[in-house]
Amino acid sequence: MVSTESPQPEVKDLLAAAVEALGGRERAGQVLMAEAVSQAMSTHQHLLVQAGTGTGKSLGYLVPALVHPERVVVATATLALQHQLVERDIPALVEAVRGQLPQEPSYAVLKGRSNYACLHRVREGVPDDQGALVELPAGSLGAEVVALREWVEEQAQTSGTGERDSAPKHTDRVWRQVSVNHRECLGATKCPYAQECFAERARERAQHSQLIITNHSLLAIDAIEGVPMIPTYDVVVIDEAHELVARVTQAATDELSVPEVERTSRRCARHVSGSEADDLSDAGEALRDAIEECPPGRLDPLPPQLHDALVLVRDAARAAVSAFPKDIGEDAVATQAKGWAQEVFKNAERMAAGSAGDVVWVAERERSRGGDFLCVAPLEVWGTMRDHLMSEKTTILTSATLKLGGDFDSVATGVGLKPSERIIDEGPHVDDEVPAEGTLAWRGLDVGSPFDYGKQAILYVAKHLPPPGRDGLAQEHLDEIVDLVDAASGRTLGLFSSRRAAETAAEEVRTRLPHLTTLAQGEAQLPELARQFVEDPHTCLFGTLSLWQGLDVPGETCQLVIIDRIPFPRPDDPLMSARAKAADKAGRNGFMSVSATHAALLLAQGSGRLIRTTDDRGVVAILDPRLITARYGSFLRASLPPMWTTTDPDVVRRALGRLAGAADNESNKT
Repeated sequence: MVSTESPQPEVKDLLAAAVEALGGRERAGQVLMAEAVSQAMSTHQHLLVQAGTGTGKSLGYLVPALVHPERVVVATATLALQHQLVERDIPALVEAVRGQLPQEPSYAVLKGRSNYACLHRVREGVPDDQGALVELPAGSLGAEVVALREWVEEQAQTSGTGERDSAPKHTDRVWRQVSVNHRECLGATKCPYAQECFAERARERAQHSQLIITNHSLLAIDAIEGVPMIPTYDVVVIDEAHELVARVTQAATDELSVPEVERTSRRCARHVSGSEADDLSDAGEALRDAIEECPPGRLDPLPPQLHDALVLVRDAARAAVSAFPKDIGEDAVATQAKGWAQEVFKNAERMAAGSAGDVVWVAERERSRGGDFLCVAPLEVWGTMRDHLMSEKTTILTSATLKLGGDFDSVATGVGLKPSERIIDEGPHVDDEVPAEGTLAWRGLDVGSPFDYGKQAILYVAKHLPPPGRDGLAQEHLDEIVDLVDAASGRTLGLFSSRRAAETAAEEVRTRLPHLTTLAQGEAQLPELARQFVEDPHTCLFGTLSLWQGLDVPGETCQLVIIDRIPFPRPDDPLMSARAKAADKAGRNGFMSVSATHAALLLAQGSGRLIRTTDDRGVVAILDPRLITARYGSFLRASLPPMWTTTDPDVVRRALGRLAGAADNESNKT
């Protein structure tokens, strides 16, 4: 029987049609990426593809995903990219290729449960710590809650998504009045509103979609923790893949605090008839005493007093769970109280076990907010990722920063792929390439960037400055910052290793260059700071980590990026220091494999804030001479875009002056 279905178009042809329809132009790197992604999907080989800013990597994987005959999952690190894909990129692509595929592609977005409003919470009320229903708070907060509840009901009546992103303006505190997390959810079999549930409807839409857009955390819960969250799939594209290990680690990190134990005890007290709730409260007091005896930081091994307290909490929480009536049915308050007790039991049991695969530490918090608490995180995630994700799914990882130190090995190793399993040939697939049994074949591909970094950007390393100290910025560093900002006439994004350093630099520039506008992170919300930064080119914006990775300001707004020091992790970071120690013990160089790799990734991300279009020009100024003088400097520099490099401050100031003058002249003309 001859099929009457139209043949699938070639990826290259479909990409060309999409680019033309969207008003773009063909980019060689994008074509190379799309063909490589298509090949990886069809041959079931993993692919790491570095696609520089401006390549158009979203189309580079979305087009092959639409052509692939099976379901494809796309996982992003941030809600911002997820929103961009679902609201802009995918609808535009589907419209552009309409009629060129046998059938119109279907797609859906899938988020964690707390991102959707909960109809049960809205309609039945919110229990407090004792299980009583909370009255609506008075004042503006109460008005916001009322407005949000009205929006939820409107969403239910109009078949809306109930997603937080589309809700009226609100705070985190207000959103918690209309949503639940995974442990508070009654579940589809018990909730009287399951048929209308926004989260369940989202899962149903995903079940009937060819393309599912989700996030790294949900992917980790589904694939690694074994909790079914995503409909069956064989291929996953991981965008912003440089964030994957951190996000998986975050998803596998648990916390335990005394207020949490006390709150759980009070909730349980209404539903268990014996002394179990009081026993849990007593165990919480023992935990408080034990934590107060521990200094902040990693606990290796667990002090005996803390271990004993964790055992008390574990056993008391287990007894409380067992004491709940068997027939709580649709009693939401009881179900949620039991869920809290199960969570306390799980976390206390994990911490008390003292597994060599876990790192436990005391995290600091003000007493007014509950005091210090315990955290536990996996020492490594590459093993579980290899066993439960890489061995089960065809995985494409992409980002603008995957090559660290000049190759893909660091990132590949972090996600469970061995450098020895890499297929060196990066050309067309060779049929007789058969990986040995038990290996996971993968390719690494750098499709380059449309930017000419050698002509568009200067990397300036202030070799004449002293190495940065622990006491913050020295006067020499502040003088250098002022000179550079003055030469650029503003137009500066300052990326600092600490909030104190950013604020100190901002105050110095304000005092010595009062004719410029200087903004510091924390003085307003980031979107507002970014708006002010863009509106007036004679502006500086100084901040910390969220600016290193989350700001996109093309044009003359940003012609100078200042990085105060190489962003190594803090020496007292419990997880990073434990990983470095484990690497040393295994015969590797812990500093290079953990600290230097972490720094290389952040440097690449921070430097990437400068050149965002083919017309951008500017300077990345790194005020840490170790980038040139230290042995590891070459590894870090190999992770950066190929900018023209100098250590001469006069050359850089003259270049910044020319750029500022040209920008001002152009502005005056308009």
